[in-house]
Amino acid sequence: MQFPFTPKLVTQIREGYSAAFFRKDALAGLTVAIVALPLSMAIAIASHAPPQAGLFTAIIGGFLVSALGGSRFQIGGPAGAFIVLVASIIDAHGMAGLMLATMMAGAIMVVGALLRLGSLVRHVPHAVTVGFTAGIAVIIFASQIHDLFGLTLAAPEPGDLVHKLQALWQAGPTANPWAIALAACTIAVIVAIRAWRPLWPSLLIAVVLAATAAWALHLPVETIGTRFGGIPSMLPFPSLPSFEGQSLLALLPSAISLAVLGSIESLLSAVVADGMTGRLHRSNAELVAQGVANIVTPLFGGITVTGTIARTATNVKAGAHGPVSGMMHALYVLLFMLLAAPLMSLIPLAALAGILALVAWNMVERKEILKLVHWAPLLVLAVTFLVTIFRDLIEGIAAGIILSLLLNWLAPRRQS
Repeated sequence: MQFPFTPKLVTQIREGYSAAFFRKDALAGLTVAIVALPLSMAIAIASHAPPQAGLFTAIIGGFLVSALGGSRFQIGGPAGAFIVLVASIIDAHGMAGLMLATMMAGAIMVVGALLRLGSLVRHVPHAVTVGFTAGIAVIIFASQIHDLFGLTLAAPEPGDLVHKLQALWQAGPTANPWAIALAACTIAVIVAIRAWRPLWPSLLIAVVLAATAAWALHLPVETIGTRFGGIPSMLPFPSLPSFEGQSLLALLPSAISLAVLGSIESLLSAVVADGMTGRLHRSNAELVAQGVANIVTPLFGGITVTGTIARTATNVKAGAHGPVSGMMHALYVLLFMLLAAPLMSLIPLAALAGILALVAWNMVERKEILKLVHWAPLLVLAVTFLVTIFRDLIEGIAAGIILSLLLNWLAPRRQS
């Protein structure tokens, strides 16, 4: 019997690790890195962080999640589900506040793992996860309208959905047709490649084409370079945030939200990998890895780390044998950053917005929604969805779980 906190990497080594297995992991890691490279920058920008923060998260967080985690195939990094929460923390407390909140969240995850709370995620109702994911998709898409259309806002973009949409509508006359064209072409190229050559790196190809077109034609669109000044070509030295009692107390609610959301997202991703491979993850070992990654990654300028469902599924489909593929993915992203940082500054923000618009579309689990044919799960889904988009992510999950428990409690009484 395995110790519940034993990393899957240790298990894999004990089973025997051959050169053939390494080749599989190296190829799968490269495939995932090609997907993660543009996606990590896009998520960081949408979270109101600099693009390199997404790369640092994929490198440091991704390596630690794979090396220490309880899933053979989990890929860690920045995730779309955190965009709104991370952005709200940065807007209120700055990057230093996010750094502290993320480290506190990591500590909470480790404590949760030691209390053996990792298995509780399996009891979250399916309707809640589907409704929550759909709500996140709407929020992500709304956050990208600004760059999709190249809008110029008279004031900072509001955080809540209703006022955000009002501000974006008022900025409609400032739309940049070149930005719209680049975003549309990026989406079209990705969709076409996925249909025609599904094994090709569609995200990277689309971003390279968009950057080449914007540079060669001198298109008047915002790029990573014009907004952020470029990408550094190396990892920063680690640095500690300043710890003050008032800061810790003020950031505690945000840290708890990050910990709850990160635990749910990561463990659901591990469950998806289990279903694709027939393997079983160790939930508490996975929580320890996520916690350690969120404690260490902010020291290098990264944002919140979690298990990522889409990249984990890509890892499995690419033929990964075990955690080494995730560690290789992190090293590949680091290599790309070291070699191609100047070129990344040419990437149009409209192209990255197009990528996240597709991510949002794919997050809506339409097939799963159609499976919820009874009124009770549909009601749970709808309440979770509406509370998520109009109130708060954690409130959406809580509302869905409470309503589901209430309906389950009332069901036997209606029948009797």
